[in-house]
Amino acid sequence: MRLDKYLKVTRIIKRRTVAKEVADKGRVQVNGKTAKSSTDIGVGDELTILFGNKTLRVKVLDLKESTKKADAEKMYQIISEEKRTDDKID
Repeated sequence: MRLDKYLKVTRIIKRRTVAKEVADKGRVQVNGKTAKSSTDIGVGDELTILFGNKTLRVKVLDLKESTKKADAEKMYQIISEEKRTDDKID
């Protein structure tokens, strides 16, 4: 399954166009390598997604073409979720 579609189906990112933009800007890694929106992912892959001030690492547990909102979270496991802070010294 394409990376951008997976991010949308799992509702990690709400819209596929936004998922595509995020991936194509180099903010998503699959198994430690920068990935494009068209990258194929499979069960067991580890995704690292850089949001504005947050880094989310998840493990792919399942691939489905579509799913209900309640079942979307069962398609991945959160490994870590970190908020980045920019400490400025004045």
